[in-house]
Amino acid sequence: MNHPQDPTPGPSDGPEDWITTPVTADLLRGALDLERTEHGLLPHRLPAPARAQNTDGQLAMAEAQPSGVRLVFRTRATAVELDALRTKTEYAGVPPRPDGVYDLLVDRRPAGRASAPGGNVLMIDMTAGTAETRPGPVGTVRFAGLPDRVKDVEIWLPYNEATQLVALRTDAPVEPVEPGERPVWLHHGSSISHGSNAASPTTTWPALAASLGGAELLNLGFGGGALLDPFTARALRDTPADLISVKIGINVVNADLMRLRAFGPAVHGFLDAVREGHPDTPLLVVSALYCPIHEDTPGPSVPDFSGLSTGNLRFRAAGDPAERTAGKLTLNVIRDELSRIVRQRAADDPRLGYLDGRDLYGEADFAELPLPDELHPDAAAHQRIGERFARLAFGPGGRFAAPGAPGAVSPPAQPGTAGPAGA
Repeated sequence: MNHPQDPTPGPSDGPEDWITTPVTADLLRGALDLERTEHGLLPHRLPAPARAQNTDGQLAMAEAQPSGVRLVFRTRATAVELDALRTKTEYAGVPPRPDGVYDLLVDRRPAGRASAPGGNVLMIDMTAGTAETRPGPVGTVRFAGLPDRVKDVEIWLPYNEATQLVALRTDAPVEPVEPGERPVWLHHGSSISHGSNAASPTTTWPALAASLGGAELLNLGFGGGALLDPFTARALRDTPADLISVKIGINVVNADLMRLRAFGPAVHGFLDAVREGHPDTPLLVVSALYCPIHEDTPGPSVPDFSGLSTGNLRFRAAGDPAERTAGKLTLNVIRDELSRIVRQRAADDPRLGYLDGRDLYGEADFAELPLPDELHPDAAAHQRIGERFARLAFGPGGRFAAPGAPGAVSPPAQPGTAGPAGA
């Protein structure tokens, strides 16, 4: 039972002997840092040193939204409650977005979906360029009717609401789940990787691809924040992972961040930093999905407010295609440059690969499943992208194919051993 008006949530009507378990790091996956607040525990997807170097409010907001972050524990509880203080983002003049969603998995299978009441509201006025936080109460998410047996339970937090975890209650004891043998997939990308417009946290395209590919997701997809920042590269460098992908393109264009002269060296520097910590890890560079407004037109992307009265916010490209001669970037320019860079580096880095984002979502997909706001895919497109990435990256011949699978990329030879070609 939810208590939207109760500022001090406690156990709802139900089991008499609730057990409260402190939310600690061993119950959480998908976060790189945990901040203790006056209300509880706030997961972060960038470590403190990176946050200290960041000056971008958009990135600060995005990295605190827990895309891919989930509570994981083993229990025979039949009822679970989570008290949480969310921060929901709303935009002045636009109808409120749907509430963020919590997904429940039992033994990796979908078993429930809910939202938290109450919470703070971050009101952004895009026309005035202002933002205001309106405080609200802690809310309770409840799942009941779970099977009465020992099982692994996962509660995936909303990908689009910063979430302070206040209390976890169950009607039976819980214990942490030790990491298994599934490879850890570390992914970095833009708002599409973050999950924008997906139906729920387990149906963002990276979460779907990880599930289909048998991997543990660590999602560093940041809305508006895939900008080749050195502190993000160092976060990737310092994070243990078995598989790594970086999706580059749309944010660099729609922020109109740099010119071609700066872009190539920035990509090299980003990949150099990742390779400092992961010299032999399979590393996949992914270019942008098909996005008509920026295929051959530079940024910046600017909001089109003409449809705000009906809640129809769209984006358009404000650049001039003629500016490409001066080094302005478009998605096609970036794809060509990324392909060239990966070919160059792969001569000495056999575990580096490139995936054209149009193989995940291309022109034919846009005709069938258009981008509702001209930038972000909808829920159906997220599913298609996730399924295709799983097939192209984790499937036979993919960069992330399990060792020994047909077409899997062999690790480089170690000194004194035979390499894949008998060297």
